[in-house]
Amino acid sequence: MRIWVSRPEPGAARTARRLEALGHAALVAPVLRIVPTGAPPPQGGFDGLILTSGNAVPATEGVPRDLPVFAVGARTAERARRAGFSHIRCAEGDAVDLAALVTKTLRPGSSLLHAAGEDRKAEPAASLAAAGFSVAVWTAYAARAEGALPEVAARALRDGESAGPAAVLHFSRRSARAAAELCREAGLMGAFRALNHYCLSPDVAAGLAEFGLAAHFVATRPSEDALLAGLPPSDRPSPARQAPG
Repeated sequence: MRIWVSRPEPGAARTARRLEALGHAALVAPVLRIVPTGAPPPQGGFDGLILTSGNAVPATEGVPRDLPVFAVGARTAERARRAGFSHIRCAEGDAVDLAALVTKTLRPGSSLLHAAGEDRKAEPAASLAAAGFSVAVWTAYAARAEGALPEVAARALRDGESAGPAAVLHFSRRSARAAAELCREAGLMGAFRALNHYCLSPDVAAGLAEFGLAAHFVATRPSEDALLAGLPPSDRPSPARQAPG
C-alpha cells in the first residue's frame, strides 16, 4: 500500500523507512516544517528540563548538559542523549506519563523548564503546577504550514487509484488540519477525503473532524509503534524478506 507521510522532518524520513521495512511504499510530503523561534531560555536555576517533543532539542544548545531531562518518549530521549544530555529519564509516550514521572522523581516545589512548541497543550504543565511544581514554559520551536500542497503529494492525489496513495498518516492535530486545508486549496479535497486516515490519537482525529472527515484508525497510544500497528499487512515482501535476485 502506498502511504502518504505528512509529518515534518526529521520524523518523516524515519517513518518512511519503517513503512518500507513493513513492505509498504512511502510518499514523503510534509505539510509542516519545524523552525526555531530564536527565543532564549528563561534565566534562573532549574531542577529539570521537560521535553515533550524531540523538535525542541536543537534549541537547547545553551542549556547545561548536566540538567536532568524528562523526555516524553524513547525517541525524544535519544535525541537528547545525542545532544549531550547526561541525565535522562524517559516516560511512556504521553504527557500524563511524563507528569507522573516527574512527580515520582522530584519533590513538589522543584523548578522545571519546559522546552515546548508554539502550539502546545496544557499538559504536562497543568498537572505539574497543580502538584506544586514551578513550571517555566519556553517556546523553543514552532510548526509552520507549507504555503501550498507539496507537488509530489498533489501529483499523486491527481493520479488517483493508478499511482496515488491509499492512506495517510497523521501525527498531530496541526498537521492533519494543514493537510486538509492544503488539499482543499489545491482542489483535491475529494481525493483527500477518499484516503484512509490513520491518526496518532483522538486529538489528532479531531483535527480531521473539523473538516467533516472520520479517521479510519486511531492509535490506542500516542506512539508511532501503535500507529503503524493499525496498518493492514503489506501485499508485497519487505526489502528484508525479498529473495536474492
